Amino acid sequence: MSSSASVALVNDLESAIRSGSSQRRIAMLRQTTDLFLSDADRLNEQQIAVFDDVLVRLMDHMEKKALASLSNQFAELQSAPREVVRQLAFHEDADVAVPVLEKSTRLSDADLVSLASSRGLDHLLAISRRDHLAEDVTDALIQRDENQVSLVLAANPGARFSARGYSDMVERSERDDDLAERLGLRGDMPKDLLKKLLSMATERIRAKLLSIASPELRETIKDALDSITQQIGTIVRKPTDYTKAQDAVVALNRAGNLTDSALNRFAFEGDHKHMIAALSLLTSVPIEAIEPVFENSRPDGLIIACRAAKASWPTTVVLLNNRPRCPKLPEEQLNHCKTLFDTLTLASAQRTIRFWSACSAAKADAVPLD
Repeated sequence: MSSSASVALVNDLESAIRSGSSQRRIAMLRQTTDLFLSDADRLNEQQIAVFDDVLVRLMDHMEKKALASLSNQFAELQSAPREVVRQLAFHEDADVAVPVLEKSTRLSDADLVSLASSRGLDHLLAISRRDHLAEDVTDALIQRDENQVSLVLAANPGARFSARGYSDMVERSERDDDLAERLGLRGDMPKDLLKKLLSMATERIRAKLLSIASPELRETIKDALDSITQQIGTIVRKPTDYTKAQDAVVALNRAGNLTDSALNRFAFEGDHKHMIAALSLLTSVPIEAIEPVFENSRPDGLIIACRAAKASWPTTVVLLNNRPRCPKLPEEQLNHCKTLFDTLTLASAQRTIRFWSACSAAKADAVPLD
């Protein structure tokens, strides 16, 4: 566009705005848009900026219908004027905003984060459907805690998630089988979170994932399920006699004294039989499901058991540091454990411990070790 054409365009714009005629302003918007679209592939950034300025000024006086039409025209245009697209995207009316929110590449991640933090459900869903979403954008969307948005994100192969974003989604999947299924079918989920998802999922969802997943993903899911089973012990060992410990903790419980302090004391004194018997009673699962978490060098299982037993974090730390044949945990690892403890819901922990109990029962016919 020549400088003389730019001046003429601006003069016409000023005249259209001063005239106060809605019909003339709409005609001017259409004319300017058509002129831009006809030359869009040949314009440089400076020339695009001229159109950007003109169209933005016209948009201040446009009705919603005209703006919605403009949004549809510019949604998939790689060289669309940036500020025009931004103003359309930030418009409160979804009819105006959704086309560019879904498809325009002229919006920055910062724009999308701001929109995800402030706009309504229709805007959030439109952003969630974009072909590519960076981690900071999905983080902002997930923080809004909208179930429909989580479902769309989980099914979007172009969405990327941070570790915290994935963790939050996995936690929500406990209450939503559809979300659990969609997350389970993603190939980019960290293995530890996939294990957590599968441990919380219902048998129906686990079976469905194995039936519909791609061959490669099916193997990953099988490996995760096998790992869960191994974590709780794959061989039934010669049983330890817990009779006295069980009688003692039952008596304490009847007297109302099987408290967090009692569990803390058992751990501090290294009384493993009473620790295991107490956790078994407090979680309502057999001792066979509790024993393996004390023997495993990884702390996750014991954290889940403690959370299911409603133990406090200080007591959980004492139990973690008093497992037989396991060294005390370094500060950095304890911080990681604290994050897991804080993000794990009681319902999730109890569901997981019940799953472990079922796995233990399934292994009841294994050959005891001599």
